[in-house]
Amino acid sequence: MGTDGSYVRPSPRIERATGVTDGAGNVTFTWPAGAFAAPPVVTIGLQGGNAFRSHAITTNTATSTTVNVLVSAGVTLLGIGVLAVGAAAAGVTVHAHAVAS
Repeated sequence: MGTDGSYVRPSPRIERATGVTDGAGNVTFTWPAGAFAAPPVVTIGLQGGNAFRSHAITTNTATSTTVNVLVSAGVTLLGIGVLAVGAAAAGVTVHAHAVAS
């Protein structure tokens, strides 16, 4: 808040968390009680690894967010690079940033 008497809107609530995926490729982030009144806007970052990884937010509520991570190896077929079928990626470090919407 400024000292000149003018109102300055407070910044939105931001939470950060890091977790590691389980054997099914899932990680759940539990947000502090009362942090969000509605499901937050969540961005995800995956750390390291040399294979192609994809992620999806499978559940997002005001209290928790669940992310699923798949890993897929690259395959060359007739000289064209394609991705093989994805499999659950266990042990992947996932970073999440949640912002009040």
